[in-house]
Amino acid sequence: MSKKKKQAAEENIETVENLLSKTEHYIEENQKSLIIIVVAIAVVVLGYLGFRNLYVAPLEREAISQVWMAERYFEIDSFRLALEGDGSFPGFLDIIEDYGLTKTANLAHYYAGISYLNTGRFEEAKEHLKKFHSRNRMVSSTALGAIGDAFVETGELQKGAESYIRAANKRPDSFTSPVYFFKAGQVYEELGNFKKALQAYETIKEKYPESTEGRQIEKYITRAQILDKN
Repeated sequence: MSKKKKQAAEENIETVENLLSKTEHYIEENQKSLIIIVVAIAVVVLGYLGFRNLYVAPLEREAISQVWMAERYFEIDSFRLALEGDGSFPGFLDIIEDYGLTKTANLAHYYAGISYLNTGRFEEAKEHLKKFHSRNRMVSSTALGAIGDAFVETGELQKGAESYIRAANKRPDSFTSPVYFFKAGQVYEELGNFKKALQAYETIKEKYPESTEGRQIEKYITRAQILDKN
């Protein structure tokens, strides 16, 4: 080893030793504070795990055992009973109130939103659908599309069209995406924004030509092109 390399290696070793010495010195001086921090972190972690396992988990099981009748009413389009219950079994609103921390309550927001949408109570529909969260992109897409429907029903056309576009792009597929792009195009036409309508229609033609909407989209494209030029 050359003299320069040897000197550099010795300097590196000395630097490391100095850092280790400073670290040891810092730990010695702050040992009490560090212990408190470690204990605090452990308490938070254990507290969270205990809360989830000893409180939320049993609550989840109870919510699941209670929600089945509301789901049954929803399936047969008895939306009022699905929302409010029948006196013997709770509705989705009860599930949300009594089991708010659970996944079942989160799903109840979705059911409640769709139920309100079907009963013409569009503000309540928006409120509950916005509170619903899911990692399932298909369900999230459906919720966004339903929010779009509610916005359109309350005359908030721009927000409705934007929700449809978000729904179409959330989980691209040949079944739901062309439906939402078409709805967006129709709303943009109503707004007089034929350029945006044309973009929505052309997306259907390009990406979903075999869909129901795709097979008839040419006439809508032609109309939007003509109106956009006027």
